Amino acid sequence: MRKIVASFFISLDGVVEAPDQWHFPYFNDEMGATIGALAADADAMLMGRVMYEEWAEYWPKQSADDEFAGFINNVRKYVVSTTLDTVDWNNSTLVKGDLVEEITKIKQEPGLNINMSGSTNLVRSLLRHGLIDELHLLVHPIAVGTGQRLFEDGVQIPLKLISSTTFKTGVLHLAYEAVAK
Repeated sequence: MRKIVASFFISLDGVVEAPDQWHFPYFNDEMGATIGALAADADAMLMGRVMYEEWAEYWPKQSADDEFAGFINNVRKYVVSTTLDTVDWNNSTLVKGDLVEEITKIKQEPGLNINMSGSTNLVRSLLRHGLIDELHLLVHPIAVGTGQRLFEDGVQIPLKLISSTTFKTGVLHLAYEAVAK
């Protein structure tokens, strides 16, 4: 069975919103290699509507010489939405209906990992339903103060640390696997 692997840039105070406002000073070759390795282990992306709309507007306009643009524009994309009727970006499939049932079907298809980056509300829902297999947090040494946080108040999500790496910039790469409730 395929694994769903979610990754986030996250601040010390748990903020995942608008990493473009605080993440870049901490990006280095170590982080790039980690992100590249996660991408190499996947042949699909899972995303929510907001991320899909933002990325579908931006990435197809980028040069094919951009390594990530080449990857994201061609990889299979599963888009979870209750409001979209169509998805037109190359290799995109709209996922509607019962979330647990549809995601379970996708995980049973042949292939590599299914990556997620962003789509916080979708990740929260998948975590609650035990459908995220691995969670990779790139914890940045900054307290952002405000913004959407990854974890909801009052919801317990048991996780098991499977690896940790400290980058020269002070970013921690923490990899967790889901623990059955």
